[in-house]
Amino acid sequence: MSVTTPRGFRAAGVAAGLKSTGKPDLAVVVNDGPDQTAAAVFTSNRFCAAPVIWSRRAVADHRLHAVVLNSGGANACTGEAGLGDSAETAHHLAEQLGVDDHDVAVCSTGLIGERLPMDKILTGVDEAVVGLSGEGGMDAANAIITTDTHAKTAVFQGDGWSIGGMAKGAGMLAPQLATMLVVITTDLSLTADQARAALTASTEVSFNRLDSDGCMSTNDSVLLLASGASGITPDTDEFTAALAEICLNLGHQLLGDAEGSSHDITIHVVNAASERDALVVGRSIAASNLFKCAIFGNDPNWGRVLSSMGTTDAGFEPSRVDVSFNGVMLCRGGEIGDDRALVDLSPRECTVVVDLHAGSEQAIVWTNDLTYDYVRENAEYSS
Repeated sequence: MSVTTPRGFRAAGVAAGLKSTGKPDLAVVVNDGPDQTAAAVFTSNRFCAAPVIWSRRAVADHRLHAVVLNSGGANACTGEAGLGDSAETAHHLAEQLGVDDHDVAVCSTGLIGERLPMDKILTGVDEAVVGLSGEGGMDAANAIITTDTHAKTAVFQGDGWSIGGMAKGAGMLAPQLATMLVVITTDLSLTADQARAALTASTEVSFNRLDSDGCMSTNDSVLLLASGASGITPDTDEFTAALAEICLNLGHQLLGDAEGSSHDITIHVVNAASERDALVVGRSIAASNLFKCAIFGNDPNWGRVLSSMGTTDAGFEPSRVDVSFNGVMLCRGGEIGDDRALVDLSPRECTVVVDLHAGSEQAIVWTNDLTYDYVRENAEYSS
């Protein structure tokens, strides 16, 4: 049931007519409390969408009663009129629920540069409110997808408490965050500081380490809502670990559904002088279209790994670097290693390990290959 697994939450997903296919495209998630604690992280894209601007303001007091999400239109680069549309959407839902406008977050996803059909949005909000249910989590998850092939949900069960999550995203996945809308709920009783710190830490080791195609969205939003309905106040470290597990679960689902991809790639940089160096190296490899095209062709081209990481300022000696593909060390000490014919890249999972021999720190970055289908889907996206 995803976001409605924790106690204190209702959700709904409806077809408001935003998508030409007639599929569900508007979702509402409501926190019935008794707490309405919230935290959020958003895209760092300077062209952030109107709903991001609205929701940043709404969550500034660390309180949210509800969130309304739509697919079928990003409401990005639409100026003051678009911001007015987000405000009107929040106001309309707030009226239906009897809460303050600024206790409602708004999230949108879809094509940039077009106004939303507000008549359909507002009618959809009305229908969603009528359909709100403790069983409505999957309907909500299905209503927020765009180029995704399926909904993404995850649940963590604690001792008398739980966390639930839903996510959408299949392209424009690049660090800080990735192209995504994510709503995570819990029935724990959290302080504002606990919620903010846990979400920030969890996002850093999950969503911020995905890089599908190097493109950052205007609409990325990750919201955490805590109802307190379990009556349990958690140990902060325990909750943060559980939240990170949910975020990693959802993040891997996003990557596995990346547009047209045929390989899920784990880039594990080990023995770095610092975690920062490990991340810089991992992200340089994940950003290489040449590397990702090679993986699509089942070619363990370790030269493309070295050429990418060689452009960074990370501390390492090229003559000490080892690179392995799926357990086979193809580069040893910056030179030719084992026979690349020993590497089998036919499975979907591909793991590249880069050993810098420069320290004891490590980091993992996840990416996917680039395929013909990726080009086709994005060439035809607006139509």
